[in-house]
Amino acid sequence: MIRRRTILAAGLAAPFVARAAGSARIVVIGGGFGGAAAARALVAADPSLAVTLIEREAAISTGPGSSAVIAGLRDAASIRFAIAPIPGVVRRAGEAIAVDPSARRVRLADGALVDYDRLILAPGVDIDWDGLPGYDRAAAEVMPHAWTGEAQTMLLRTKLAAMPDGGTVVMSIPANPIRCPIAPYERASLIAWFLKTQKPRSKLLVLDAKERFSNQTNFQAAWATLYPGLLEWVGLPDGGRVTKIEAGIGRFETEFDDHRADVGNVIPPQRAGAIAHAAGVADRTGWCPVDPATYESKLIPGIHVIGDAIIGGAMPKAAFAAGEHARACAAAIVASLRGTAFAPMRLENICYGLAAPGYGFSVRGAYLPNGKLLNEIEGTGKTSPPDAQADMRAREAEDADAWYRQITAASFA
Repeated sequence: MIRRRTILAAGLAAPFVARAAGSARIVVIGGGFGGAAAARALVAADPSLAVTLIEREAAISTGPGSSAVIAGLRDAASIRFAIAPIPGVVRRAGEAIAVDPSARRVRLADGALVDYDRLILAPGVDIDWDGLPGYDRAAAEVMPHAWTGEAQTMLLRTKLAAMPDGGTVVMSIPANPIRCPIAPYERASLIAWFLKTQKPRSKLLVLDAKERFSNQTNFQAAWATLYPGLLEWVGLPDGGRVTKIEAGIGRFETEFDDHRADVGNVIPPQRAGAIAHAAGVADRTGWCPVDPATYESKLIPGIHVIGDAIIGGAMPKAAFAAGEHARACAAAIVASLRGTAFAPMRLENICYGLAAPGYGFSVRGAYLPNGKLLNEIEGTGKTSPPDAQADMRAREAEDADAWYRQITAASFA
């Protein structure tokens, strides 16, 4: 369950104070889980702040829940949320395309300029179109990634529904870091459930560039019980890393072998969202190094980055984590503007996964900054027990649904 937390006093190691806290202009780019939480946390901490939220989309389609849409367990509208007004926050519809850190100014695609004293980027992830040979935007229309955007999610759902029974689905998963490390395995599970119930002579092959993955024991136990002979997972040591895609012929090339798909789902390598690169806060890894206590960029002063785009250490890229970053970042900015002491926050995260309807499990942990990254606090990391009985699996599936309702209500209501 989501826990509400009083925002702690925080400050920045080298604060920039352009004006008094009550008149400071804070601009937040990105209206997803992290950006929405940051805007709300800022005005909750100091209602006199001039907070502007910039988001190009009128509605957000969430990553959580998208695998259920692909498998036909949800419809697309159930994971789509309009950007609701936030009291005390000015909403600017538009796409931020450039940042001038010297002038402290954001430029939008329509030419409009928005000035700031502090800038928070919540850009999420983008596909790294140079990360997998043969996989580009045209290939994604043949082999959907279904990782960002409602259109891609629905394209994969349509292709699965149209595949004849007896077909082969091939899914590829990249090496970390990726958004929500548990998500690809929930997707594999729910695609397998769809095949089992709708196209039982079909097969799912999962090619994975990793040897180990989040909640692996639980997922593989579920697969052995629910999908024997239907779902095959191939990890890195056995040739799971895909090295090239030929979408036109459904070909996945690996270090050891080639595989052909009737339906292909390529989860490609990822990087921080485009505005992070335009602002100069992403490094050569494609991700954003930040102070793990304040989320201020280590590359550009006055810009903070939260959510999936950061280099976060042990804390995974996840919706819940983005909200935790947002609250800590907001507290740090407000304290810096007020000149008050900084108290780093303990952060928590929880991720749920479904292996089938009514069959869930979770992974959770708590984290503290160590000066460079976020470290998991010893003894806080917990996963569902592998030997859990059916009633516990059902409860965790119910908890997953309740968690989703709560986090979307908190972010978008």
